[in-house]
Amino acid sequence: MSAACPAGPPAAAKAEPVKKAPRKPTTVICPLSGFEVKPEKPGLSPKTLERLEASLREERTRHVLQAADLQAEADQLAAEREGGDTQFDEESGEGDTINIERERDLLLSASAQQIVDEIDRALERIADGTYGVCLPAGRRITLERLEALPYAETCVDCKARAERRR
Repeated sequence: MSAACPAGPPAAAKAEPVKKAPRKPTTVICPLSGFEVKPEKPGLSPKTLERLEASLREERTRHVLQAADLQAEADQLAAEREGGDTQFDEESGEGDTINIERERDLLLSASAQQIVDEIDRALERIADGTYGVCLPAGRRITLERLEALPYAETCVDCKARAERRR
């Protein structure tokens, strides 16, 4: 018959309590709403992810070409005019029209380049496994939103809150 000590093992044999590593927070604060939200995993199938990535790459190519074409048009308009060659012909108004066209081309080119930058960030999120997750809130972005705007960084709720703040 073995005798067990009712007080437990001797003091020298007692194990020290195991220190647990600090846990990662299970929720984050959405900077747009101020509410706590639980980060989610993207939840996209590999086939869906592959289809969305192909769409992103195709859209990127289109916007790169568009930005380059618009920049070339703006440069051509500037080259066609000599420095200080502004006409203020009351009948034609040609000088103002050329300036407006050039500014429009430059703005559209910058807009297309901005979309290219957003697409590049989306491709980076695909590579690191965070694509399809709202950046501010950590919630899943709906597949419908990603299909409509494959480079979306926010869910519909966060985007709507951001638009209301403007």
